Amino acid sequence: MALTSKQRAYLRGLAHHLNPTVLIGSAGLTEEVLRKTKFELSVHELIKVKVSDAPLDVSEAGPQLAEQTESDLVQTIGHIAVLYKKRKKDPEIRLPKDETAG
Repeated sequence: MALTSKQRAYLRGLAHHLNPTVLIGSAGLTEEVLRKTKFELSVHELIKVKVSDAPLDVSEAGPQLAEQTESDLVQTIGHIAVLYKKRKKDPEIRLPKDETAG
């Protein structure tokens, strides 16, 4: 699902106060990192991922992680990537509607 700029701005506001729940370290994007990210997304829908001492930077890790977890990359800033994945059952976050869509 492609997020609109309005939805991205809304999610950035919600993510502002969050602490990173996933850390990508020197081992990079491992199976354990993917499992942890999928779990955190299923619980929280919106998470921060910190890239620290990794062989790739956040501009590479963010899109790769979003693709591999089938989530949306909301933003990357500094060493942090913000990911969003709508829960199929009982979503907690209600995104603003795209007013330009018919």
